[in-house]
Amino acid sequence: MSISNPNLPKLVVSLRQYSKQMFLHDLLAGITVGLVALPLAMAFGIASGVTPQAGLYTAVVAGFLISALGGSRTQIGGPTGAFVVIVAGIVARFGLPGLAMVTLMAGIILLAMGLTGLGSAVRFIPRPVVIGFTNGIAVLIASTQIKDFFGLRIGAVPSEFLPRMKLLIGHMPSLNGQALAIGAATLAIMLILPRFTKRVPSSIVALLACTVACAWFHLPVETIGTRFGGIPRGLPPFAVPDFHAEHILPLIPSAFTVALLAALESMLSAVVADGMTGDRHNPNVELVAQGIANITSPLFGGIPATGAIARTATNIRSGARSPVSGIVHALTLLAILLVAAPLASYIPLATLAAVLFVVAYNMGEWREIGGILQLGFTAIAVWLVTFALTVFADLTVAVGVGMTLAALVYIYRIAETTTVTPVTDDYIRDGLPHTLQGRIIPPYVSLLRIHGPFLFGTTEKLVEATANIEVFEPVVILRLRNMTAIDATGIHAIETFAKRLTESGRILLLCGAMEQPSKLLQQPRFLDHVGRENIIPNIQAAIDRAKQVFESNAVLAS
Repeated sequence: MSISNPNLPKLVVSLRQYSKQMFLHDLLAGITVGLVALPLAMAFGIASGVTPQAGLYTAVVAGFLISALGGSRTQIGGPTGAFVVIVAGIVARFGLPGLAMVTLMAGIILLAMGLTGLGSAVRFIPRPVVIGFTNGIAVLIASTQIKDFFGLRIGAVPSEFLPRMKLLIGHMPSLNGQALAIGAATLAIMLILPRFTKRVPSSIVALLACTVACAWFHLPVETIGTRFGGIPRGLPPFAVPDFHAEHILPLIPSAFTVALLAALESMLSAVVADGMTGDRHNPNVELVAQGIANITSPLFGGIPATGAIARTATNIRSGARSPVSGIVHALTLLAILLVAAPLASYIPLATLAAVLFVVAYNMGEWREIGGILQLGFTAIAVWLVTFALTVFADLTVAVGVGMTLAALVYIYRIAETTTVTPVTDDYIRDGLPHTLQGRIIPPYVSLLRIHGPFLFGTTEKLVEATANIEVFEPVVILRLRNMTAIDATGIHAIETFAKRLTESGRILLLCGAMEQPSKLLQQPRFLDHVGRENIIPNIQAAIDRAKQVFESNAVLAS
């Protein structure tokens, strides 16, 4: 097999031109993101209804495999908030053997998706569904941490949202003032410290400061030691979990949900990484790595894993150059497990709850809701139904209904694009300003066009066509005359393209949008990204605007 094979893991490709300087960058980035992952891994383990060490085992084993075998240079894998709700529900109903079985089956599904080339199929999930999932999961994660944040004296907490909130509100008089103070202090450090420096992980500073304070002042708050008896040193021995054949059929829907969430979040994380680095991930290689990681994780006491967006972004901002940084991240956590595991007994649960509050807020993509609300009744309905089912029903139900709604909306949008109208003199005259025949395209202009409906499932074509921004001229005109429809995912794709061009010193002009796209392009959020003056009725006006922009920039440059 040739080393240039595009289906090789990015680690193999990266090592062709690896250098000592790159290793130093990867080493620093890996240690940094390993420290960031430490409290998150433990918090995700606890929130998922398992032990904190299960989260750490997942970050070490799955994190190592995802970096070593994956299709992204800078992806960081491990436990994430996307799984917290469904994992907790599986543990409550089927116990740890059921969770191990779901994780293993999800790994097999992910492996099959990658090997059969279905890695790119994740893009067929529309943006309102994705936002509905993330909003709902964020709310559920935050609700599961109220007990520990306030130090409430409650036994088992219901897995359903409404009964849980009713129980928590009823027990508010039992709150522990010291636990609340520790949780509030953690929040304060995590929110204030990044304003002064981003070099030091705020979560680690908060974890150390609040743990030392609890131990020093002997505060009567619940800790990892009092609830779980501490964290043992090192990884557990390799062991095949105790599987029960009668649980396979009942667990298949959960396995598909875990696999879909893992694929979705890993692809979103990889796309974020591509945007930050200019690289291009291989979705199928990435899903193969995700599958192998999830098959292996339960054999070492771990839980489901996927690409982690926040940790991946931290990895890139810390200077990562290759998947070696992700491997260093996993080895950093392993070293902490081997050397400092007993010290974790003193970590207050209120601190980990506060860490998850911040995670829930950051993963919620709350700013996207404003854009959804401007897209019309259909997009709002899809988002709201997905969000409501995620919170009040079940994540598996939300996934199924969300995908069904997505299919129906897609059919509806396609049907909207079909028109039957007579060809009149007015029609011919109105079309003349849009024709390209006889027009001279200036040398400082690159011209692109979108032909057909630009809906979820098709937006990747814009990403592929514009992968190398450097080949474009200073002004890029995107011709929309033949784009028959657009949705929230298409809007987001054009926003992202505009941002990439702006960051490279170029400008995007849009011209010739038809009626349905034209209405959506007028929403304030989109205009903030592109500029009202850069949305133009026809190609001749776009060429005139390009000349104006180019000459203005030339004057400024001189």
